[in-house]
Amino acid sequence: MVDSPIRWGILGTGGIASTFATDLRLTDSGVAVAVGSRSQGSADRFADEFGIASRHASYESLVADADVDVIYVAVPHPMHHDNAILALRAGKHVLVEKPFTMNAAEAREIVWVARENGLFAMEAMWTRFLPHVAVIRDWLARGVLGDVVAVTADHGQWFAEDAEFRLFAPELGGGALLDLGVYPVSFASMVLGTPSRIVSMSEPAFTGVDAQTSMLFGYDSGAQAVLTCTLRAKSPTTAAIVGSDARIEVEGDFYAPTTVTLVPREGDPVRVESVQEGRGLHHQADEVARRLDAGDVESSLMPLDETISIMETMDTVLTQARQNA
Repeated sequence: MVDSPIRWGILGTGGIASTFATDLRLTDSGVAVAVGSRSQGSADRFADEFGIASRHASYESLVADADVDVIYVAVPHPMHHDNAILALRAGKHVLVEKPFTMNAAEAREIVWVARENGLFAMEAMWTRFLPHVAVIRDWLARGVLGDVVAVTADHGQWFAEDAEFRLFAPELGGGALLDLGVYPVSFASMVLGTPSRIVSMSEPAFTGVDAQTSMLFGYDSGAQAVLTCTLRAKSPTTAAIVGSDARIEVEGDFYAPTTVTLVPREGDPVRVESVQEGRGLHHQADEVARRLDAGDVESSLMPLDETISIMETMDTVLTQARQNA
């Protein structure tokens, strides 16, 4: 698929880093050659598990590794901004876990540094690169839905209340919107673009972060998006795109490999089932490899300007939530 596999450096050794390293084994487009942590012990344990040769006891050492092409930033999101810029300043391309940053201002700075240095950068919104989303994009591009009227999506998971767990901890960027809500917001953005009107409602968790947030977006086309996220319950995690001529139903979990159905106003539904190996994170790694092989500095499937727009939208949602608290 590419001239030679790209060499990944993994910054962070948490759960998402492990999932990425596991899925990377499913593709020939890249290989993990180095890992960086804040301690040698953590780096060694991760490297031993995934057969990674180079293990670094600091992020500074990792980004300075001459054998690394791209840094996958897999630390909690309050640390995305500083570490993405650290990697870019060291001349490394970056794939930054979602949400890209804590806010739009941080996102703009990462994008500016990447563009200033002519380096590739992309948000690791892995959903964008899954096979069923490629099917959705094809249906939309061919106009089979007619005029898109509405988008709905929800992402709710149940978590035991624990002040030290990252989703409840303000210092770790906790809250439903940033961690879970980014999926429905990004999904709506992919279909409808940037909303012109935003109405939101939020309920706080016991630590003050948002435990549940609901959003209503309006667009100049007249379309609307209804999106929800919560830390308090496992929701259906489904999505739908409703058009004047047909609708697309995305089964749960809509953000992971799943089945999609095109339901026309007249005629028989068309169902496309998911055939998937692994969790699905290797598809975004393949996209990075394709873009680097082509000499591109960003992906048309997850453009940097759209990532900034998504962060601006979530900034507005959180501002409204605080004002209405």
